[in-house]
Amino acid sequence: MSESLFEQIQEDSKFLKLDLNNQEMAQLAVNKNMSQESIQAVEDTLRYLRDKKNASIISTLLKLSRLPLKEPKTFDNFDFSQIHGQHVESLRNLSALTSVYAHKNLAFIGPPGVGKTHLAMAYGRECCKQGMKTYFLKATELNQKLTDARKYGRESSTINFLVKPTCLIIDEVGRCVFDKENTRMFFDIIDRRYSKEGPNTMIFTSNETPDKWTAYFSEDSTLLCAIDRIFDEAIVYMIKGNSYRGRKIERIALTSGESMANLNN
Repeated sequence: MSESLFEQIQEDSKFLKLDLNNQEMAQLAVNKNMSQESIQAVEDTLRYLRDKKNASIISTLLKLSRLPLKEPKTFDNFDFSQIHGQHVESLRNLSALTSVYAHKNLAFIGPPGVGKTHLAMAYGRECCKQGMKTYFLKATELNQKLTDARKYGRESSTINFLVKPTCLIIDEVGRCVFDKENTRMFFDIIDRRYSKEGPNTMIFTSNETPDKWTAYFSEDSTLLCAIDRIFDEAIVYMIKGNSYRGRKIERIALTSGESMANLNN
């Protein structure tokens, strides 16, 4: 009866929120004259229940994240062969989630179709798989959410909601213009997340470099403060190249008008 087996039982019990430590389990084994096989059966049962609960947690987190479920964007189905450069390994290592534990934000900047949103979604999905709350929304959706919050007097609850996720993804910055009040609310979200304890990251995608973001917000001084906090601890991936989209298009050439056979008659 190895000590490690009792430690595993304690660890699984803790995850399942059961009041059972390794010393109690060892004493129970002595009192009941349990064999190695019996203790292993207890651990196997607890591990099964732990895995089942963990799968349920991940499923719930994914549903709440607003990430695609039917055709998920993952690091495994991202075509890294299309990305080149001396720092490409850094992109491949994103799945380790070091940025979220190091409190570093991420930004994927580049033209349409180079995989920015895919990478952001893949990162968010990996966070969910590690039990971290993730929330994805486009900048246009964020803008509307802030407008609705002001309209219905929900500013505080909306800001709190967007501060809570471990990983907050804002896609396509530059697709809409935030008015003055929404810009200030945006700053409040950034400011509170900046001071948040524990694993925490924000991910942005945009066709525009951050120095051009002022064109999409209506309060320059406030925005500059927000950008300072976004990029105070951040990794920015500048992706250049042609769009991946359309690579599988099958092109069929046809000609309209009367056929040559009819014209010759």
